[in-house]
Amino acid sequence: MKAVEFLTLLFVVFWVNPVIADDIPKTVKELFADFDPRKEPLDAKVVREWENDGIAYRYVTFHIGNFKGTLARMAAFYAFPKGALKLPGLLHLHGGGQRAFLHEVEFYAKRGYACLSINWGGREMEEAMPGDPNTDWGAVDPTQQNVPGYFNLKPGDKHLDPVESPRNNNWYLLTLGARRGLTFLEQQKEVDPEMMGLYGHSMGGNLTVYVAGTDDRVKVAAPSVGGSGFRTQPWPLLPEQRKQSVNGDVGLFDATIGFESYAPHIKAPLLWLGATNDFHGIMDDTYRTGELIPHQNVRYAFTPHMNHRFTPEFAVARPLWIDQFLKGSFTFPGTPESKLVLTAEDGVPVLEVTPDTSLPIERVQLLYSVDPDPQARFWRTAQATKDGNLWIAKLPILSVEQPLLAYANVYYKIPKNSSAPQAEPSDSLAISSMLHTATPDDLRREEVKATDARSSLIDEFSHGWQDWYTLSANNPHHWEYSTRKLNDPKWQGQPDEKLALEVNSEHNNELVIVLTENFFRSYRGKSQEFVAVVKLCGGKPETISLMPDAFTTTTGEKLSSWKNVDLLSFRAYFEKEGRLLGSKSWKGPQPNFHELRWTTGQH
Repeated sequence: MKAVEFLTLLFVVFWVNPVIADDIPKTVKELFADFDPRKEPLDAKVVREWENDGIAYRYVTFHIGNFKGTLARMAAFYAFPKGALKLPGLLHLHGGGQRAFLHEVEFYAKRGYACLSINWGGREMEEAMPGDPNTDWGAVDPTQQNVPGYFNLKPGDKHLDPVESPRNNNWYLLTLGARRGLTFLEQQKEVDPEMMGLYGHSMGGNLTVYVAGTDDRVKVAAPSVGGSGFRTQPWPLLPEQRKQSVNGDVGLFDATIGFESYAPHIKAPLLWLGATNDFHGIMDDTYRTGELIPHQNVRYAFTPHMNHRFTPEFAVARPLWIDQFLKGSFTFPGTPESKLVLTAEDGVPVLEVTPDTSLPIERVQLLYSVDPDPQARFWRTAQATKDGNLWIAKLPILSVEQPLLAYANVYYKIPKNSSAPQAEPSDSLAISSMLHTATPDDLRREEVKATDARSSLIDEFSHGWQDWYTLSANNPHHWEYSTRKLNDPKWQGQPDEKLALEVNSEHNNELVIVLTENFFRSYRGKSQEFVAVVKLCGGKPETISLMPDAFTTTTGEKLSSWKNVDLLSFRAYFEKEGRLLGSKSWKGPQPNFHELRWTTGQH
């Protein structure tokens, strides 16, 4: 055999068959043991650079690695205060369906960081010009063009190994790419390589946990609504919920790709930013995963009632957390001490919360729920009393056949307004306690008593939107107010009842009321939206009463009962499948809502 032919064969064997079955990594450490993120030259190139308001911006590309004999390169945005040196470096990891963001690098550059936002998903870069290079993964594809790859271990055209292996999973390749982003940062003269952190939202939150669990250069991490483990395992409180299936061996996936296997390796301080009803970053699993992190420097900040977004006092937690460990300019309060007591003399459970007092406390909100489904559950605000620095609230329940969950949010006054990307500035910071869970077996064993009673009054709005979440609340035409309260047995509608609302609109308008069945509850039935449009006369309070059949889908199907309603929304309009109900031009100020209740009376 000629020398050239031998080298060609050797090249093919090395790249097409990089591992054999006996060499398959079976742990996180084995999976990344042969990867040195500094080894190969970055070959970084500047596509374009510009300056604005004292900030230097660069559109760059750099070498990720050689996969199956083909080069892969990453595109990214990089920004820093012009002329600055030895800045803390920050890596931004975008979410699914998104791309590298200029507003992210700009925000943190103006805050005193050198920030890199990598375009791991390969979408066209912002303000791209014809011919601009983009991320190119070459012979592999860990982007959302290859969605099955995120739960895959099997070989394939766009996967790395010819045998079942965790190296065939998208997250493995994306973790390599993100760690190369850290290498890019540490090689920039503007960056202090000993002070680097990372953060990401949704799928970027996933990637944040993967990188923090594999790279000791990370000095602070802040994932949001992503990185919660146990994705292939049934929820302990709700085994009927369908879990994610894996194309390959589930045990191997959990040991090498499951977030719960990365948590024990995380050394950096970590803040988990979440939303109690998130579809992706499951609250219960986030806490379960966080408890596996060996150090104690972990915080949680869960916005009540929300899905995949946060109110400002929670959003600012992330930049302040990053500031603490990369700049030393802020000190976070400790996680509030909390205890769920099931052994009270009267049989009513009690939540006790003692917050850290290192910052002035604005308020403490104690919340509890009886719904086993973390995505759809309604969180009740408990009536709390204060004794010194101890907040105490009784948690009455209707039945011991449902679980009891409880946690608290502590709202602090911060010295000056802070902000976060795409969030309003806030002079408050909110952080969460640990999550406490009692199963029905726990409740029966401790002889907890069911002392609560059903209420026909759903809300009289004396606490504003405390039990609701709001979207575009300040927009005069696109506002939306939603609550999950109707899926709590305490406020669930009965077959003979009407939904009655007292409301006042200044002008003639159409109020749109949307009821959603089986929201996130595929195990219970099809999720559908049922809509009723109510004409408001304007100028005075009026009461509307509606039976279930007043609500219909866009195809004309009528709501048959209140039983499976998970979500109620008041909206200015509803638009779906080309059909518009209500109006995008609401007249006058938003309506005043006075009372929402169940009634059997006539109106």
